[in-house]
Amino acid sequence: MSEYQYYEFQAIDRPLTAKEMATLRGFSSRATITPTRFVNSYSYGSFKGDPSKWIEEYFDAFLYLSNWGTRELFLRLPARALPVRVAKAYCPGDSARARVRDGHVLVEIRSGDEEGGGEWIDEDDATRWLPSLVPLRADLAGGDLRALYLAWLMAAQNDQLDDGDTEPPCPPGLRSLSAPLDAFVEFMRLDRDLVEAAAAGSPAVEPADAAALEGWVAALPEAEKTSLLVRLVGGGEHHLRGELLRRFRESRPAAASVAAPRARSVGELLEAAKGKAEERRSTEAARAAKEKAREEREAAKARDLQLAALAERQVESWHEVEKLIATKQPRKYDEAVDLLRDLRDVCQRDGRPEEARSRIAALRSEHAKKGRFIERLRAAGLLA
Repeated sequence: MSEYQYYEFQAIDRPLTAKEMATLRGFSSRATITPTRFVNSYSYGSFKGDPSKWIEEYFDAFLYLSNWGTRELFLRLPARALPVRVAKAYCPGDSARARVRDGHVLVEIRSGDEEGGGEWIDEDDATRWLPSLVPLRADLAGGDLRALYLAWLMAAQNDQLDDGDTEPPCPPGLRSLSAPLDAFVEFMRLDRDLVEAAAAGSPAVEPADAAALEGWVAALPEAEKTSLLVRLVGGGEHHLRGELLRRFRESRPAAASVAAPRARSVGELLEAAKGKAEERRSTEAARAAKEKAREEREAAKARDLQLAALAERQVESWHEVEKLIATKQPRKYDEAVDLLRDLRDVCQRDGRPEEARSRIAALRSEHAKKGRFIERLRAAGLLA
C-alpha cells in the first residue's frame, strides 16, 4: 500500500487575506487554496507546514488522515466562547490537548491506529469528513460539551488514563448523538459500546424554554444589553450566540437543582463497555440464529415444492438423466448429477429409497467407462 496523507484546513470566523494566501502558497504549489480553505493530499513527500501553527495563525478547523491509521481534528474557538479551564478538564493529553493562544482556545484531538495494518482512503471519502465535523465547533461555543467528553472517552479507550481516574462532568444528551457527533465517533474510531456505557450516566437534554430565555434576557443589565447589541450589529463575533446560549444554560436554576451524577472511574466505564459488548454479541447471535432458522424454514418449504413438482414428472426426468449422460459433456454430467440427487430425494420422501439406489447403481454399471461421470456421482454422495 502506497503512502497517502490528506490535509484540510478551514477558516470560519474570518477569511484569509491575499497576503496570507500567498504565504500559504509558498508551502505548496498544487494545494487548493481559497479565502476559506486549504486542501492538499500527498502520495509521496509530506506537508511542509505545521498544522498546530497554522491553526493558531490562519484557520479555525483542521483535519488530517493518513492511510497508516492516524486521524486528527483541530478546532480553534475564541476563549470567551469556550473557557480553557473547561476544555482542559476534558483534554488529558496525548489523544486530546487544549491550550490558549492569542485569545483563542485550541483543541487538538488525535487518534492513532498504526497497528491496524493501514486502511484504504478514497479522496472523495476524505473530503466528506471536515464538513461533517465542523458543526461541533459551534456546538462547543454554545456550551454543548459532548464532543469534548467523547475526546476524553477516547483517551480512556486508548489506555492513556489509569483505571482509577474519574470522568469529567458527563454532559447531557449522550444517549441521542447528533449527526456531527456520530461522525466524530466514527472518525475517531470510538468504541460504540463504550459510548453507550458512558451515555448511561448522561442526563436527558432539557427542552428549550422560551419563557425562561426571555426572562433571562430581560434581567440583563441595560448596559450589558447595549454592549451585546453593539457586538451583534458590528459583526465579526460569530460565536456571540453560542456565548450567550452557554451563559443562559449555566444560569438556569433548574440545572443547579438537579443532583449531579456520581463521577465514574475509567475502570468502571471500561468494564461497563465490556458488558455492553457481551450483551450486543448475545443479541446479535440470537438475531442471527432466528434469521438462520427462518431462512432454513423457507428453504425447506421451497425444497418441498420443488420435489413435489419433480414427483409429477419422474418418468420423464429419469429419461432426461440418460440423455444428459449420453452427451459426454462435463457440464451436462453436472446437470445429470444434480437431477439424480433430486430424484433420489423424491424417492426417499415417498418411502422408496431402494428404487433410487437401484436406478443409480444401474446407471453406474451402464456408464462405468465414463470416468468423469462416475467421479461426479461419487463426489455427490450418490454411490453406495
